[in-house]
Amino acid sequence: MSSKQIWVDADACPNVIKEILFRAADRVPLMLTLVANQPVQVPGSRNIRTVQVSGGFDVADNYIVQQAVSGDLVITADIPLASEVIDKGCLALNPRGELYTRENIRQRLNMRDFLDTLRSSGVDTGGPPAFSKADRQAFANQLDRLLAT
Repeated sequence: MSSKQIWVDADACPNVIKEILFRAADRVPLMLTLVANQPVQVPGSRNIRTVQVSGGFDVADNYIVQQAVSGDLVITADIPLASEVIDKGCLALNPRGELYTRENIRQRLNMRDFLDTLRSSGVDTGGPPAFSKADRQAFANQLDRLLAT
């Protein structure tokens, strides 16, 4: 992968995904930066760092958008963040292993907005399914593919 580094929207990233990323950062090696508005525990490694931003709506997302450069990989389940970094030439991968692309991000944004509209009108849309072993495996496989290119 031509990626210069990996950025993680760490507040909502499952710990099992962080563990996969920690191993990958040392194996490749590649700089891994976890951005959160609370402290994040990471193993001691010269390839892994954390950035704690102030609390507030989208502060971590905005930091990632400002710092990421074309070719970087951003790990996030936040669809608007994924859209912004794709526009900058970054790759965006969600913790369930789905690669966001220019081709599919608009549809994801539209679905997100539609569900937000339903929720604001009182409809219970449920949440995402529980994070599964299959999700973890899909993420690991997609990450390996991206790091190998």
